[in-house]
Amino acid sequence: MSVRVSRSLFSLRRYLLFFALVSFLVTCCFLLFFRELQASLGEEWGAEALRHAAKITFANVLFLSFLCALIDGIRRKVTVERPVRRILEATQRLTRGDFSARIQPFHGLDGMNEFDAIINDFNKMATEISGIETLRTDFIANVSHELKTPLAVIQNYAVMLQDPGLPAAQRAEYAGAITAATRRLSELITNILRLNKLENQQIYPQPERFELNEQLRECLLDFEAAWERKGLQIEASLDEAVAVTADRELLSLVWNNLISNAVKFTGPGGYIRVGLEEEGVWAVVTVSDTGCGISPEVGPHIFEKFYQGDSSHTAQGNGLGLALVKRVVDILGGEIGVESQIGQGSVFTVRLRRRPE
Repeated sequence: MSVRVSRSLFSLRRYLLFFALVSFLVTCCFLLFFRELQASLGEEWGAEALRHAAKITFANVLFLSFLCALIDGIRRKVTVERPVRRILEATQRLTRGDFSARIQPFHGLDGMNEFDAIINDFNKMATEISGIETLRTDFIANVSHELKTPLAVIQNYAVMLQDPGLPAAQRAEYAGAITAATRRLSELITNILRLNKLENQQIYPQPERFELNEQLRECLLDFEAAWERKGLQIEASLDEAVAVTADRELLSLVWNNLISNAVKFTGPGGYIRVGLEEEGVWAVVTVSDTGCGISPEVGPHIFEKFYQGDSSHTAQGNGLGLALVKRVVDILGGEIGVESQIGQGSVFTVRLRRRPE
């Protein structure tokens, strides 16, 4: 919410204040002058008497000017220096890493003034920085944890591979585990880099017109070996000639992640369906499965980075897939939602404009 401050060169309140001040000063000076003049008239009238009255009047003007300067200094101390000092103290705390620094707003006689606007913006900035710092700390902690796991696997199996008496079958098994761990590590680093570029707007969509059903078929076929290995039933209900104008490569990230998750979290013999249909200006893609499902507590967090609600499947991912999906869909101006029940599966729905706004 923006703060409205008065920046008018003329203020009736200030005018009346200075009018009263100047009138008081001039009146006092003249009263003192005429008093001295009257006292002098009772004596011998002459140049000496006028000089004396002028000196007294000048001294009175000096005294009143000093008094006004003192009053203005007190005013500046209260209305300027005090808020400036608080702002400086808060900025110093912020630069030292104290992100809880906030400033209590000042309200002048005119209501919200420039200092209130500065303080309001400072408090909003401090809140944003505090949130970013929390995210950065959590991000580093999560990345460190995710990196340690595959590195520990690689190290342990590499040590065991050094045993000269290790049977060939176990040697092949340990080598396979190292390969899987390095693949997971590579995917994690790739996803971190992608997400960082997306969040920092370093990836700019390259829109092109293409058939969405063809892209979905290609993505499904990429997982053919995985679903055949688990004996999953696959259904593709894709309307023909549903074209969209979007970034083909970014959209492939969305479908690959959603289909990959459906395969991961659906047990052997389960069912996966990928659907595509038109709804007015929208192209609607659904990816449903009969997997483990998502609890109501986990649902609101599934698009957060590194969040993994199902601890039994944490070894299969790094919690970045759905964060990537959400960011890509947002960049392309689409919508994504999920409906799920524990033990009955999940339905992810992605809505994309067939033509950009």
